[in-house]
Amino acid sequence: MDRQHAQSADATALHIGHGASDQPVPPEDLVAQEKKKKPLQARYVYGIIFFITNLKAWFFRDYGQKILFQYFNYIKACGVDGEDCCRTLGVLRVSLGCFIYFFVMFGTTIRTRKLYEAGNLWHSGWWTLKIILLIVSMGVPFFLPSNYIQIYGEIARIGAGIFLALQLVSVIEFINWWNSYWMPKEINKSCSFGLFMSTIFYIASVCGIGVMYNHYGSSLKCSLNIFFITWTAILLLVIMAISLHSKVNRGLLSSGIMASYLVFLCWSAIRSEPVNEKCNKRSQAHGNSDWTNILSFLIAICAIVMATFSTGIDSQSFQFRKDKVEEDDDVPYDYGFFHMVFAFGAMYFAMLFISWNLNNSARKWSIDVGWASTWVKIVNEWFAATVYLWKLISPVVRQPKVTDLEGPNEAER
Repeated sequence: MDRQHAQSADATALHIGHGASDQPVPPEDLVAQEKKKKPLQARYVYGIIFFITNLKAWFFRDYGQKILFQYFNYIKACGVDGEDCCRTLGVLRVSLGCFIYFFVMFGTTIRTRKLYEAGNLWHSGWWTLKIILLIVSMGVPFFLPSNYIQIYGEIARIGAGIFLALQLVSVIEFINWWNSYWMPKEINKSCSFGLFMSTIFYIASVCGIGVMYNHYGSSLKCSLNIFFITWTAILLLVIMAISLHSKVNRGLLSSGIMASYLVFLCWSAIRSEPVNEKCNKRSQAHGNSDWTNILSFLIAICAIVMATFSTGIDSQSFQFRKDKVEEDDDVPYDYGFFHMVFAFGAMYFAMLFISWNLNNSARKWSIDVGWASTWVKIVNEWFAATVYLWKLISPVVRQPKVTDLEGPNEAER
């Protein structure tokens, strides 16, 4: 997702190398390069803040009432023994605080376009003031009545859906970029590595389908799982067939990557089914805190942070004008879009921690488990396939007919 920054860095390196051989680099260019380092470093700080917020939400869900109930007694909005500041409501309060923080950052940096503007200094510096802002943002939701937090939870479902849509667009754009990089149209460039990776992705997809049939669809009683897996296999065949069609001719690499992504979404959806279901064979012999659950939980949190971070810095995929010329004093990425994605990401991690259910809390060391989570992921898979198929056929559909291009005299003939 960071390809636009890599390209700009390569261009900067070429510019410096050329200047070293002919003439010294102008001081203003060196100043611009130094100024760009700060926002590039700042984005990792925001990622760490988001990661810590995820851990805080988990702590309030699983251990908040057990450890902090004596402190919650001093806060009227937390109710008896702090019940309204823990579990589901605790996650939503932490999520709301994170949303407030990044929404404020979004509002204060949305119009920043140049390195010399005040918004760039605010985005990349003033960390003491922003830490105070973060503390205040995290504290305010714990003094709000529970009814307001429930309303936020309903809104967060919509925000989480928007985040999934943004992430999907970013993933598809990355797949297209990867396909154009490894499968170039120029005759003098080799496509051997692209063909090799295409084979790997398709083999992985077929193996994934087989493993899911074996583990989650081995019995006719698991008809829903069989339907999910079979429909995923059909989508893979349709994507491959359309990609190889003579009018589309997009090759196998991008479709292979997309096939693997759809298989992963299907597997993740089935894994989100409740563990007490007969068609989900996850072992419960070691209780709720065995090392596999803990490791899976930590990996899931890191995946949330990485998905939010990579989507946030990929503002180029959402630009309507692709021909805009970048100047040396332009900001390295869109600050407003970056913070907006993190704000929606706060809503998204809230839904994952409570399994998209505002009435029940998830088990300890679990994330995104329940029928609501399963259907969200399945719908996301189908939506991803639909968007990708439209990206394949839209150039053909929009292509004008030959008769439309002919003149009136030629049409009469």
